[in-house]
Amino acid sequence: MDDDRHDVIELSRRYITQQAELGGSEFFFQNANRSLKGSFSSQQDVCFWEESLICRRCRLAQTRKHIVWGEGNRNASLMLVGEAPGREEDLQGKPFVGQAGRLLNNILKAIGFERKEVYITNILKCRPPENRDPLPDEIKSCLPILEDQILRIGPKVILTLGRYAGQTLLMTADPLNRLRGKFHDRGGIPCRVTYHPAALLRNPQWKRPVWEDVQALRILYDQIVGDKPPWSPHEK
Repeated sequence: MDDDRHDVIELSRRYITQQAELGGSEFFFQNANRSLKGSFSSQQDVCFWEESLICRRCRLAQTRKHIVWGEGNRNASLMLVGEAPGREEDLQGKPFVGQAGRLLNNILKAIGFERKEVYITNILKCRPPENRDPLPDEIKSCLPILEDQILRIGPKVILTLGRYAGQTLLMTADPLNRLRGKFHDRGGIPCRVTYHPAALLRNPQWKRPVWEDVQALRILYDQIVGDKPPWSPHEK
């Protein structure tokens, strides 16, 4: 019981931190059509709050160590969406902190961004066992959370990392090689699809296509947002 209570407190802290970063004055939960403003008015509200924070909407709740909500600038004009937390992310409760995360940081730097300037999250908020691919019902369970994040942050451009991220946000079954190389309209937000950094570690030949994608992303970002210092697409 004490361990369960500790988990509630830790998950509550992480969720509140995320909501504060996103600038929300209300707490929204996916399991009910209501919001809680300010303090909680009753013990029933507190119990509801704790139940919502300890999400058990899919099987991943049985094996995860942490829920990995997302991290970054709550006013970000650029949002990155990956597929699911890996081992290191599950241990630390933060997205893209392992080897693939370090590569992602370098990719961002190559186009003139610091990690702290963007917002990074995943389709799934919990790690699938053995880093297996996300399952359809898991994606369905997590998607409302991602939709809420996109709504709150209001990015001007989205970069998806990996097949499942691209297919989910664009609501398509097209393979990644058909999705990448161009921009898609995602509810009025330009969305670029590229390979996941973890895939680059296994397939170095995909680094060139990713470089092409992120160069195009930066060029469009400058056209839409224009808040960055001058940048040359030849820098790497």
